[in-house]
Amino acid sequence: MSESSASDVRVAVITGGGNGIGRAIVEAFAHAGYQTMIADVNEADSQALEASLNGRSLRARYHRLDVADADSIAQFFATVERDYGRCDVLVNNAGIAKTVAYLDYPKDHWDKVMQVNVTGPFLMSQHAGRLMQKRQSGRIVNIASVSGERASWGRAAYGTSKAAVFGLTRQMALELAEFGITTNGIAPGPVDTPLTQQLHTQATRDEFIGSIPMGRYGTPQEIAQVCLFLASEAASYINGHVIPVDGGFLAAGITGH
Repeated sequence: MSESSASDVRVAVITGGGNGIGRAIVEAFAHAGYQTMIADVNEADSQALEASLNGRSLRARYHRLDVADADSIAQFFATVERDYGRCDVLVNNAGIAKTVAYLDYPKDHWDKVMQVNVTGPFLMSQHAGRLMQKRQSGRIVNIASVSGERASWGRAAYGTSKAAVFGLTRQMALELAEFGITTNGIAPGPVDTPLTQQLHTQATRDEFIGSIPMGRYGTPQEIAQVCLFLASEAASYINGHVIPVDGGFLAAGITGH
């Protein structure tokens, strides 16, 4: 075990941490004093973020990780255990999506979405949970989506995968609580990220905004702050819940006057 692993510095692992919501979560945890592990397949953005945070005397380390690959996950956590001996927080943020009409949805992409969005968090949380169990303490936060609660056109795989994340969160909360581990989730509404900018047409944006009482998309930083709260001692008795951070989208019915 390296010298750094013997320290009291808390370790936070964030998948898909190179950009979008994941980037904001990495920055929030780094500013809160965590050793942040940027776990992502996106090397260029992740390395740039690592350099930016280290340049500000914040602790960040990039490690290439493919959450769709069980071997990649095992190797990643072997590195975390060797170098730090602990994992205090895991944020399962990595996810992919594609909008295709249901009758035309390709099976290969269905399989890939399930692999990344569901099996990835399942395996990541097993590995992180074993490290947390040794310390009888830990926080796991799964990034779900309002699409796990309400169906939207073209999101057969994405919406179904995020509904599965709701169920996985509850299952983990039940089984890991005895080890001092809480598991919760966040269900973002539409958030301005590179992914939504790619997927959402102007018509989609207009429809979303018309259905959100606050009348706008969220920001990655608004999701990150809730994530930081769920990892804190202030949330020590919250377990098994998925918190919508959606400007009122799920609560709304008719929004017009």
